Amino acid sequence: MKSVSLLLLTLLLSVPTYCQSWLIGPFRKHNAANPVLTPLTTSTFDDPIRNETVTWEAKDVFNPAAVVRNGKIYLIYRAEDLVGKYNGTSRIGLATSTDGVHFKRMPQPVLYPDNDFMKKYEWEGGIEDPRVVETTDGQYVMTYTAYDGDKARLCVATSPDLQHWTKYGLAFNNFIRGGGQDLWSKSGSIVCRRVGSRLVATKISDKYWMYWGDQQQLFVAVSDDLINWYPLTKGDKSLKTVAEYRPGSFDYRVLEPGPPALLTPKGIVLIYNGMNDGKNGDTNLPDGTYAAGQFLFSNDAPDRLIDRSKSYFMKPDQPYEITGQVNNVTFVESMVPYRGLWWLYYGTADSKIAVTSAPLK
Repeated sequence: MKSVSLLLLTLLLSVPTYCQSWLIGPFRKHNAANPVLTPLTTSTFDDPIRNETVTWEAKDVFNPAAVVRNGKIYLIYRAEDLVGKYNGTSRIGLATSTDGVHFKRMPQPVLYPDNDFMKKYEWEGGIEDPRVVETTDGQYVMTYTAYDGDKARLCVATSPDLQHWTKYGLAFNNFIRGGGQDLWSKSGSIVCRRVGSRLVATKISDKYWMYWGDQQQLFVAVSDDLINWYPLTKGDKSLKTVAEYRPGSFDYRVLEPGPPALLTPKGIVLIYNGMNDGKNGDTNLPDGTYAAGQFLFSNDAPDRLIDRSKSYFMKPDQPYEITGQVNNVTFVESMVPYRGLWWLYYGTADSKIAVTSAPLK
């Protein structure tokens, strides 16, 4: 009996994570085409703060948002130059594709640090890691990280066409008066539903919801208007945790939201990035590895965790994912429905952009 029990335990532990019926996947990397976007030294931009021309995407391109619009995939990506003192200043570029793997870029960034009210938060680290959802009336809402070299702050911008953006400032500006501007915050994943090829922000219990954070705990916030956000808190005013790290797992060190969270019949699926701790996490992965997992939250109560993937469904295993600005990184940030597939775009080693896809169910 003991040997039978051990065999059953071994079989259970070896079940692929996608056997959990609610999971999106399995995913297949497009290795023949990857990476689909790489740095480009010929793109120039007249920077309004430096008052000089910079090669704005010469160093690295990574961590994109994605939207399907007018029959094309629009990739809204982070690009770094070679001159910003914090590993290059980040700006947001835009590229389009009709097949998911070949992209045509716009020559200049569509969102960037400027001589405006956000300069003190965005300069000269820049504008990082966009995530984009659509509104019911066809507008676009972006959450992004402003980095001044000291703190990361979650911000919001909107656009009618993905090219012209209006900045609204700090997402949590009204959360802690007199101190909210210094709250370290990143990675806002707004809950949405699929409407054809669109991912539309959707209210639950008369509120919009957003998962956020880059700590050992995952947090959630609510909003009436997609602009002003309020993190859920406990009785002692501390942030309410909706998920936590797991000892011995790939997500021991950091939990960080990926693409916009998706309403499904079985719950809200949030694809997320986990950062490994080589000693206390998954000892089969290098220390600092970023791999991707999935959470399932309640459709009725988005702060209630129902299930999570047993392990990662994607990890760095290609040369461009293993070696780069930051080694051993597959960082997922956008997923769109297009031509019968889910297209999941991700940053590789903080240097390039690649894609993996799964059947659209």
